[in-house]
Amino acid sequence: MTITPAHFIGLAFIIFAIGFLVVVVRKNAIAILMGVELMLNAVNLILLAFNRIHGTMELDGQVFAIFVIAVAAAEAVVGLALILAVYRSLGTVSIDDLSALKG
Repeated sequence: MTITPAHFIGLAFIIFAIGFLVVVVRKNAIAILMGVELMLNAVNLILLAFNRIHGTMELDGQVFAIFVIAVAAAEAVVGLALILAVYRSLGTVSIDDLSALKG
């Protein structure tokens, strides 16, 4: 059995769906960030699958995937810094308790 790009697309869809469900359902800020990271990784998988489908020697999909990885790293750093600041202020990382920060 050979692995086709349809397998990659199906796997990316499953990973994206799991990440989306985590973002929608969970109340913990760290879990929400992990869900966003899952969705970005699914996008990377789609980019690489389409690069493989087109079969050209161009590295467009791979270059875009590198950019998405860089953006995901920056998002993780900023998000974790914000979560750490909220935890120091409130003592919790629950999204429901962030309404206490309203001025």
